[in-house]
Amino acid sequence: MTHHPDFEIFLATAPGLEPTLAEEVGLKAFKRPKPVPGGVITRGTWPDVWRANLWIRGATRILARLDAFHVTHLAHLDARARRTPWAEILRPDTPFRVEATCHKSRIYHSSAAAERIATAIHATTGAPHDPDAEVTVMARIDHDLCTLSIDTSGEPLHKRGFKAEVNAAPLRETLAALFLRQCGFDGSEPVLDPMCGSGTFVIEAAEIAARLNPGRARHFAFERLATFDVEAWARLREPKPRPTPTTRFHGADRDAGAVAMSRANAERAGVAAITEFHQAPISEARPPEGPPGLVITNPPYGTRLGEAKSLAPLYQALGRTLATHFKGWRVGLVAADPKLAHATGLPFLPSGPPVPHGGLRVTLFRTATLA
Repeated sequence: MTHHPDFEIFLATAPGLEPTLAEEVGLKAFKRPKPVPGGVITRGTWPDVWRANLWIRGATRILARLDAFHVTHLAHLDARARRTPWAEILRPDTPFRVEATCHKSRIYHSSAAAERIATAIHATTGAPHDPDAEVTVMARIDHDLCTLSIDTSGEPLHKRGFKAEVNAAPLRETLAALFLRQCGFDGSEPVLDPMCGSGTFVIEAAEIAARLNPGRARHFAFERLATFDVEAWARLREPKPRPTPTTRFHGADRDAGAVAMSRANAERAGVAAITEFHQAPISEARPPEGPPGLVITNPPYGTRLGEAKSLAPLYQALGRTLATHFKGWRVGLVAADPKLAHATGLPFLPSGPPVPHGGLRVTLFRTATLA
């Protein structure tokens, strides 16, 4: 936007993980990231939006804030939304859609608000409105303050573009990245997931170590905006030559199908050379050769009634195996039921707030180095 060299950029994440995401954003040279409910705000220009989508592992989507104004009735919204510089951002030949939410405001009918904004956009740009469009304008009316943003990501960012295969309840890559960060992982130590499922933790850890951009293999909604610069984006995406990590990342699962799936996913992500997967029950988990590191895992949750009881022996076996064989390692365990987590008998540090994940609330339980 010509009159604003920079604007607010909002990186969304699961509630409870905002400080962890702010830490990641700060390390990637974005301006003064600040955790706010539901995400992190920073300021920047369109190239910052592109690199945020390309680089940031923990965000679920990235919104560019276009305008904000007080509004109390629909006619006012109609007039005011026409003054937003839509033609600088949206292309006349690209369809768009509008999603609106209203909270404690005199305009309380979100679909009527969305309709007015869509009319204003079409009137000022000529762009067609289509409920299935990839380009989404987000309007949030909260206490009569209307904030207009554009979703620059398109498909949610946990869809890295590699994972063709997932098992029943996969942990999202974005969540895995933030849990790894909360465990103090920076790419320089080995990681083992003894119940690896489709390999999310292992592959995410390997990509961090290899310094591969999470968004390297996918398309983003911002590529369809008037602000997009093909050459600048191509330069940003050029892979930098980096040394191959000497560290290895290990996964095991008692299910042969999970092991095959993990290998295929690691191959697609380009980390097959630094990951190893094998079939083994939890009681046979042993540290790989070399220095100690991090054991991190997302065991079955037992969400249905009575299931938790039947899972207790699995968690007990996990705790026994780790306490016996993994001295010098740290442990991260994602669990929906604190009772099951504590059935491991592991010495957990105080945990953070539970995080919503796939209709449940999960908590990361962490230990210090096991003695």
